[in-house]
Amino acid sequence: MGLWEAFLNWLRSLFFKQEMELSLIGLQNAGKTSLVNVVAMGGYSEDMIPTVGFNMRKVTRGNVTIKLWDLGGQPRFRSMWERYCRGVSAIVYVVDAADRENVAISRSELHDLLSKPSLYGIPLLVLGNKIDKPNVLSKQALVDEMNLSSLPDREICCFMISCKNSTNIDVMIDWLVKHSKSKS
Repeated sequence: MGLWEAFLNWLRSLFFKQEMELSLIGLQNAGKTSLVNVVAMGGYSEDMIPTVGFNMRKVTRGNVTIKLWDLGGQPRFRSMWERYCRGVSAIVYVVDAADRENVAISRSELHDLLSKPSLYGIPLLVLGNKIDKPNVLSKQALVDEMNLSSLPDREICCFMISCKNSTNIDVMIDWLVKHSKSKS
């Protein structure tokens, strides 16, 4: 029965739109809302206000519809992250790669979140944002600082991006479309 189901799913993918649900999380001021705006509208705005609670946006790229949960990163909202990450296609964790002082807090919050059994196996995409700024961490330094090698049993990828300059946004979306856990 599994082969038949796989064939039907493949056939459906040829004719129907694919749907993805993603949670964007990370500390406040990492650039999550800016990322949503760049993906949704192709534009960046300097004057963003912090997300209070969460926002949800639907974005269509090609034949893929992406439902984006943009979750507030202030300490009082972090306890809600797990609820919005359950059952998503992928977790997108945004880190301000130019804010070296908060990387340890960011690592701690990520590891705490991913220790939750309800999030087992969900692919993780870590984005080092703000590479347009000076003194930014390198990709390898971010991978090491976030201790990504210690996170077992899930697909993990890291890209360095700039929402401001739209650097690597398409590469990020391509990875998500290819590696997201299918919602079947």
